[in-house]
Amino acid sequence: MSGRVIRVLLVDDEELVRAGLRAILDAEPDVEVLGEASDGSEVPGLVRRLEPDVVLMDVRMPAVDGIVATRHLVSTRGTDAPRVLILTTFGNDGYVYDALQAGATGFLLKRARPAEIVQAVRTVAEGESLLFPAAVRELVATRGRCGGDALRGAGLTEREGQVLRLMARGLSNGEIARELVVGVETVKTHVGNVLAKVGARDRTQAVVAAYESGFIDPRRPA
Repeated sequence: MSGRVIRVLLVDDEELVRAGLRAILDAEPDVEVLGEASDGSEVPGLVRRLEPDVVLMDVRMPAVDGIVATRHLVSTRGTDAPRVLILTTFGNDGYVYDALQAGATGFLLKRARPAEIVQAVRTVAEGESLLFPAAVRELVATRGRCGGDALRGAGLTEREGQVLRLMARGLSNGEIARELVVGVETVKTHVGNVLAKVGARDRTQAVVAAYESGFIDPRRPA
């Protein structure tokens, strides 16, 4: 992160979960936990005051859940919204897909190992997606999708379509560059074009749109 400290806000209704996450993240020299919240209703005010880079958000909370809180952040702050990393107990939870639709950058299982949690925070802070391709395909397949290819009118080039499919496989820019035998900067350009044409805030939203539109069939590997 080139010396940058990643600022994190923890949102979970279980105090023990927040304490565990804080202990894991505060042990890292490039991560700082700015604050905690026990419900999604507290998120807007804390985000305005603390300006975190990443919000670790529980998907299920008693008053305002992570889906509503994420949607509010994205709708009110747009591109200035922090990256939202959803915390969930089960990867096949339908609420997770709703959170991705609402604007979350990815999701993380609460039973993840400490090293996986730290890496997840770094990944989304760097602008990459945190997707589990098989889990996302399963979620889309069970939640339904549009028929045909609703992205046909987006005007994606053949190469941009290739890049979008590789994004859906969870590949990073570097991995896509190696797959296509091109430079990373070229991949970044293609990714930027895909986001603009699809009307997506980030890579995760582009992948969700690709599945929902029928551009990628969730019943088959991307």
